[in-house]
Amino acid sequence: MRERARTEAAPATGPEAASATGPGAAPEAAPAPAPAEPAGVVVERRVEWTDTDAAGHYHHSTVVRWVEAAEAVLLQRLGLSHLFGSTPRVHFEADYRARLWFGDAVRTELKVTKIGTASLHYAFTVRGAQGGEAARGRMVIAHSAAHATGSTPWPAEVRDLLGTAGPQQPELLTTAPSAGGTPCASQS
Repeated sequence: MRERARTEAAPATGPEAASATGPGAAPEAAPAPAPAEPAGVVVERRVEWTDTDAAGHYHHSTVVRWVEAAEAVLLQRLGLSHLFGSTPRVHFEADYRARLWFGDAVRTELKVTKIGTASLHYAFTVRGAQGGEAARGRMVIAHSAAHATGSTPWPAEVRDLLGTAGPQQPELLTTAPSAGGTPCASQS
């Protein structure tokens, strides 16, 4: 019985296999689509003088600014830029792990982790010049219609897009100086 089960489970080879794929045979099942991933993006910025003190300690407001910049890029890439600034941040937390220095490039990786009825949860990681983790945290925003007095449910198409859009094209610093200014001056 074991031999028979193994034989029946093994793929057919030879003339039997050819006839199984010939005319009138059942079509083969298409490969399963890759599971959809929540939306996310990587945004690179430069550490400015006002972002740190002389010891390399950066400010909470700096991390908030980097994360919000990444959120703005993500929403713009998804065609949802109208949501940026109209969705209040109801929670923001960050763990600081390493120092950052003036002039360093930092990469903020932002990803949707949960879409609630009226909330959107993000996780973020800020990486320093050497690629090490400088900060990590999460942010929660609430959807609110223009004339609502509280939160309102996300429209179905927005929920679907945020939950399945996957990683977006990153926004990285350029290494070549731009004409008429310092490198990356327009991206800070």
